[in-house]
Amino acid sequence: MLEASHYVDSVLFEFRRYKTLGDHTFTQLTYPELLYRSNDAENTIALIVKHMVGNMKSRWTNFLTEDGEKEWRNRESEFESPYASKKELVSAWDSGWQCLFDALSQIDATSFGNTIKIRGESHSIVQAAHRQLAHYSYHVGQIVFLGKQLKKEQWQSLSIPKGGSEAFNQTTFGLHKASNQPNKQRKKT
Repeated sequence: MLEASHYVDSVLFEFRRYKTLGDHTFTQLTYPELLYRSNDAENTIALIVKHMVGNMKSRWTNFLTEDGEKEWRNRESEFESPYASKKELVSAWDSGWQCLFDALSQIDATSFGNTIKIRGESHSIVQAAHRQLAHYSYHVGQIVFLGKQLKKEQWQSLSIPKGGSEAFNQTTFGLHKASNQPNKQRKKT
């Protein structure tokens, strides 16, 4: 059986990884870039963040006892009127994630078997967390993609840069790609 603390540690690790991708994207962008869109049908990074924050606060506030779709949430407004500044956006982003982290810290062996409701649909804690992890990773992927498009060649990679796999493997593992073995001088035969 899945142990509550092991699961929470694992899912927190993944949520933190996606938050960090967003954090590092925001540091590379100006406020006008956070508001950029190529057409009216597209969401800006700022609006994606506003939607994610609204979702996080709705889903994770009192998540052990209340439905994740709160009456006070107005989802449609999340796609209107972006934040007034980059500072406001980052502050909202951090508060949404903090709501999630605080909620997950409430899970223990006694609550791990609880049924969670989202829009009236029953979920296990694992199902509810996975649902939100998939949703947030989808949107963080959009944020990173838009950031890369905006910064072009000035973009600072958030993972192994294109063309950098061999150097990464050599530095990290001491492996040479051709042999997949530790990089030793090969004897000539």
